[in-house]
Amino acid sequence: MAILTIRPISSPISIFAYLVAFFYYFELCFGFKPKHLNLSLIDIHWSSAGATWYGSRDGAGSDGGACGYGNTVSQAPFSSLVTGIGPSLYKSGKGCGTCYQVKCTEHRSCSGKVVRVVITDFCPGGPCVSESAHFDLSGTAFGAMATPGEEDKLRNAGVLQILYTRVACDYSEKTVTFRVDPGSNHQYFAAVIEYEEGDGDLARVDLQDASTGTGQWRAMQQSWGAVWKLDAGSELHPPLSIRLTSQYSGQTLVAKNVIPSDWTPGATYRSLVNYL
Repeated sequence: MAILTIRPISSPISIFAYLVAFFYYFELCFGFKPKHLNLSLIDIHWSSAGATWYGSRDGAGSDGGACGYGNTVSQAPFSSLVTGIGPSLYKSGKGCGTCYQVKCTEHRSCSGKVVRVVITDFCPGGPCVSESAHFDLSGTAFGAMATPGEEDKLRNAGVLQILYTRVACDYSEKTVTFRVDPGSNHQYFAAVIEYEEGDGDLARVDLQDASTGTGQWRAMQQSWGAVWKLDAGSELHPPLSIRLTSQYSGQTLVAKNVIPSDWTPGATYRSLVNYL
């Protein structure tokens, strides 16, 4: 069995080299392949942003919002801990599904507690546009930053200055889900894509039907928010496989035959895969 010798580390370059050696050794001996190191292991860097809240005090902001998630925003794993976002982080809908940690420390009702939120909506005006970054949080998420018992005092504070950082999404072993648009048919296919772990955002989505050979994919277009579509121009032959490419790290994931032969518009299909 190979022996990994550890010597005193004298420089940052040496530290990096030893970490690389450790992961290689661990994979060699135990078959461990670390997944998605990009957002999971990066150093936390906090930036400043403005924050407001909308909707009901203990609600999910709006019912689905500009990303198209519908009433799932109030259900687990989102659990109303969601946010609308200004243009700088919404990125014309490419920011949908991205996860951030937020906290407030400057108001007397702030707890300093870290709260994880998911982008599910777009905030198109006011401070969301004038500030470099702005979170229009759900009432639930805004209140979660408060000292217990002082949630309403914090909600009444107006525009807050908060700290935020991007983090990997973790949906407690949920798999990527495809909610088929009710207007879909055998020549046009569109779906809301939900629960992508890790990066959370998507740069590209491709579709493969049963009539095309292995390795032949058709590029889908982002319709709006988290909805992606393909206007095929000819009949699509299910089952359909869907390939996702994440925006942040460029990782790919294939949900093979996730849309079955007997698929119906408006139905939801859960894959067997996710990034983490």
